[in-house]
Amino acid sequence: MEPTSYEDLRRALQTFGLDANERISLATIRDRYRSLVKKLHPDRHGGDPEEIRRVNEAYRTLRAYCDSYRFCFSEEEFYRQNPEAHLLRQFATDPAWGGLQAKDED
Repeated sequence: MEPTSYEDLRRALQTFGLDANERISLATIRDRYRSLVKKLHPDRHGGDPEEIRRVNEAYRTLRAYCDSYRFCFSEEEFYRQNPEAHLLRQFATDPAWGGLQAKDED
């Protein structure tokens, strides 16, 4: 179920207890979904079927959004997503910071 408005997406995030202003991975969404299903499934815990329906709908909405999301694979985006790699690239060969790559090559 693809979100038809930002409100749909916001509601799905709210159902999962996620903040729209934070960067969220697909793994986080999957983990939260599994956790909620275990907690709320009516067959296991006598939960409300409407509640699990809401969780399933929210998951479909979030997955549809993620599945159609356009990714940028530029070098700049890679280093933005991987700050440790950025720091290593920036300081690894600098003798003032220990020349990490130079030491590894010895």
